[in-house]
Amino acid sequence: MTFDRSIKIAPSILAADFANFGAECAAVEAQGADWIHVDVMDGHFVPNITFGPATCAAIRPHIKGVMDVHLMITPVDPYIQAFADAGADVLTAHVEAGPHIHRTLQAIRGAGMKAGVALNPGTPAAAVEELMDMVDLICVMTVNPGFGGQKFIDVTSKIAALRDMIGDRPIHIEIDGGVDPNTAPLVAKAGADVLVAGSAVFKGGSVDHPDPYGENIRNIRAAAEGVWT
Repeated sequence: MTFDRSIKIAPSILAADFANFGAECAAVEAQGADWIHVDVMDGHFVPNITFGPATCAAIRPHIKGVMDVHLMITPVDPYIQAFADAGADVLTAHVEAGPHIHRTLQAIRGAGMKAGVALNPGTPAAAVEELMDMVDLICVMTVNPGFGGQKFIDVTSKIAALRDMIGDRPIHIEIDGGVDPNTAPLVAKAGADVLVAGSAVFKGGSVDHPDPYGENIRNIRAAAEGVWT
């Protein structure tokens, strides 16, 4: 991975066809997706269960670019190596998921991955202020984690505060939840560069009819770049 602050669209496979993940990943990449976002949920930290390292390993051969794995689980540390072995490029843990986030981030980098830290909507930017030299990505949740298709929660002031904290460090700000052409300009203006979108990307299309994926991706990107400086 190389670092830049251009807008990147990261479709969440949580909104894809569960019976056809490999082809879905290839289809959205062919239609212009920059990253593939994998939401891992455990039914404990969040009220839903999705996938684990085996799914990541299965789709990895179908992904040419970045596989961005978002862990909504607790504990995190016992599973870090499994996700590294599965081919994750970025592994993100929630600051709320355990008492030793600094140690977790060290372990993620030690396993050869980029380290991300995620913040729930009710968690302030200050919670990661002491982690700025430990992370490669900060994921700002704009929904309460656990389910796709939720309404966007406006935390643009928190995004802007994080952007100020980051300064010139090579850290991505990722937005996860309710991203579409209407909300993309708000988060991009505040300083975000990686936009996770699920239903807003996958709606209207399929592996056999992927053109709507491309149109949806282009619309989100154009909306964000309209205010990006």
